[in-house]
Amino acid sequence: MERELMATVVTIVVAVFFLGMGVYGLIAPAALIGPFGMVADSAEARAEIRAVYGGFGVGIAVLLALAVADVGGIRRGAVVAVAAALLGMAFGRLTAHVVERPSAFYPS
Repeated sequence: MERELMATVVTIVVAVFFLGMGVYGLIAPAALIGPFGMVADSAEARAEIRAVYGGFGVGIAVLLALAVADVGGIRRGAVVAVAAALLGMAFGRLTAHVVERPSAFYPS
C-alpha cells in the first residue's frame, strides 16, 4: 500500500511538471527556449515549440493523470510509455553531447 501511494505521488509530481512545462511552452515559446541559446524569430519556429514542448507536455500530463486514475487499467502502460519517451530524450541529449561537444552539458 505504501509503495503504491509513493508511486501515485511521484506520478502526480511528474504530471504537474509536464503540465507546467507544456502550458509555459504554449504561452511563451520564445522564453522557453531562450536558455538553450535559440531564438524563436518566426511564426513557424514558435509553432514548432508550441507543438513539441507545449502540446507534448500537456499530452503527457493528461496521460499521467489518466494513469493516476487508472482509467481503463492503463496505469502501468502509461507510465512505461512516459518512461520510454523520457529515456529517448535522455539518449538524444547524450548523443548530442558526444556529437556536438557543447561547452556545458545543460544550458544555464
